[in-house]
Amino acid sequence: MGAELNAAVQMRNVLGLFKLRIGFVIMITALAGYAVTPGPALSAVQFVVLALSVLISSASAGAYNQYVEYQSDRLMARTRGRAFATGALRHTPMWLIPITLLLAGSVAAAWYALNPLSALFVFLGAFFYAIVYTVWLKRRTWLNIVVGGLAGSFAVLAGAAAVNPALGTVPLLLALVLFLWTPPHFWSLAIANRDDYAAAGVPMLPVVVGDAQAARIVFASTLALVGVSLLPVFFGAGPLYFTGALAGGSYFIYKAGQLARAPSRKTAMASFFASLLQLSLLLIVAMVDVLLH
Repeated sequence: MGAELNAAVQMRNVLGLFKLRIGFVIMITALAGYAVTPGPALSAVQFVVLALSVLISSASAGAYNQYVEYQSDRLMARTRGRAFATGALRHTPMWLIPITLLLAGSVAAAWYALNPLSALFVFLGAFFYAIVYTVWLKRRTWLNIVVGGLAGSFAVLAGAAAVNPALGTVPLLLALVLFLWTPPHFWSLAIANRDDYAAAGVPMLPVVVGDAQAARIVFASTLALVGVSLLPVFFGAGPLYFTGALAGGSYFIYKAGQLARAPSRKTAMASFFASLLQLSLLLIVAMVDVLLH
């Protein structure tokens, strides 16, 4: 019984290493990119390959992030329970083998089953999170999450390119939405955890400019995000998309406005959760709207 329990705990530790919840969200953005792109439908096998290649490449990037960040993760309350940080999983270069194989396999599968451009976007999504954000920018500049936000955009483009490598206006706009969504989403969380980032020496925006200024930037960024999220209406998106984008965007603006007026951990976390609701609703209505056309 004890051995089975230990095995289950280790399995949870390994699964946690790959940040599968984030990977699932990234996968949904790829499927949304596929859904809003006109063209021939993918076969069942191609659809599964698209979904799994994005999920697995994102998982490999998430694992690499934890591999690189294990020491600074120990300094932050939000991350000190991660398996590498606690020692529940031994931090060894051997982990780089499955991480690399997962990424290579996902890109190769997308190349074979879909097309080279879709495979390239699958690779770039993982590369921007694992290398550009984690290694090159995270400890150097507050722009880290701005550039790192391209990881989600590439997932949208991977889904769109799987249908039509000549990317259309709506999937490009949806990719831009993901790019604009990441900063206010993550900066809201960073305001709530500013002391953690300061202790770990990570120059997130609130560490650099303070909570009040960061909160105002979150609000301005949210306005830009919501404005762009409504643009697909002018390029064929229907009333369901408009209603969902407006509803979710208005709620995010409301919570980001509360954060700007009174920065605190409470209002920052409310803004963070509003961003999740806004994106979830947007992706759902984008896909359902296509089905109703």
